[in-house]
Amino acid sequence: MSTVSFMKELGEKILSGNAQTPEQEHKNASDLMAFVKKLGLTYKNIQISATGGKVVLEGEVDTQADAEKIGLAVGNVQGVESVENKMRVTVSEPESQYYTVVSGDSLSKIAGKYYGDVQKYNVIFEANKPMLSDPNKIYPGQVLRIPAQK
Repeated sequence: MSTVSFMKELGEKILSGNAQTPEQEHKNASDLMAFVKKLGLTYKNIQISATGGKVVLEGEVDTQADAEKIGLAVGNVQGVESVENKMRVTVSEPESQYYTVVSGDSLSKIAGKYYGDVQKYNVIFEANKPMLSDPNKIYPGQVLRIPAQK
């Protein structure tokens, strides 16, 4: 897997403080794990470590999509600047591309850029659930999964 960068000052506000002590790093990792569970993301086993704004994910998931969704969920959290996703995938499939939303973007516009068809916005929306609850609620700086075309 890979390391994906995020805008540290944007995203869900779930962390209670800067990870400057081992105790706070452990608390932040626990907060991130609770967030993954709250979203109902699927995994076989997972370990999360958080050092400063850097998060490392290890463990095992069934699909590439599961690994990517977990990585994006913890990455799109305020205070996280990068996620190194080392999760093992049971069923191999192509990795998605990632896109950072800019001002003026919509899922339709992004679908047009990647798929040549603005009507395929729902492919991107579905690929980013449950982090996205509405196709019209994206924000500049948010990182999205763009699945490979089938």
